[in-house]
Amino acid sequence: MSLRHALLGLLADRQASGYDLMKIFETSLGNVWPATQSQVYGELGKLTDAGLLDVAAEGPRGRKEYALTEAGQAELRYWLTETKPTRVTRNDMLLRVFFLNVLTPLEALTFLESEAARATAQYGALKEVEAAVDWDHDPIAVNGRIALEYGLRLNAMREEWARWAADRIQRAHAPGDEPNGPGGPDQKRSTAAI
Repeated sequence: MSLRHALLGLLADRQASGYDLMKIFETSLGNVWPATQSQVYGELGKLTDAGLLDVAAEGPRGRKEYALTEAGQAELRYWLTETKPTRVTRNDMLLRVFFLNVLTPLEALTFLESEAARATAQYGALKEVEAAVDWDHDPIAVNGRIALEYGLRLNAMREEWARWAADRIQRAHAPGDEPNGPGGPDQKRSTAAI
């Protein structure tokens, strides 16, 4: 996703000012695609110059309200239907997991426990958003709630995985019990998957 398409999507149903759009980013979209004020206002200018937005109204102190043009609607629909979503393939945290053997067992456990705690905190923050937002039938609210559920489920899974991984590390280093030791069945599967 790009900021360009996020703004086109937000303006698909109603016109809004840069200030209005920033409020939406702060309360919902910022959880999946953060943007600064300068980025939003800069992109609004580019979209207007490209003919994808019009300035529909101007108010005091230079306030402008933007509306989607037909070309902007076509660009948004093209992005939604004809382009594939970009999937993040680089994951710094998982790359570190491959090298946990460099650490002491205690350091590896601490790393995994901190990942579990981070997922728990992010889950809690999303639950606060869930409780604070009025989930009416507005398209942004309906779709935002669907996106929020993805974040809740993802963070619940991340916490569960990190605790499972910490248990595997503990078991691997327990005297006489090495389920993932060299040549063990789990080791062969994980090597084959790489």
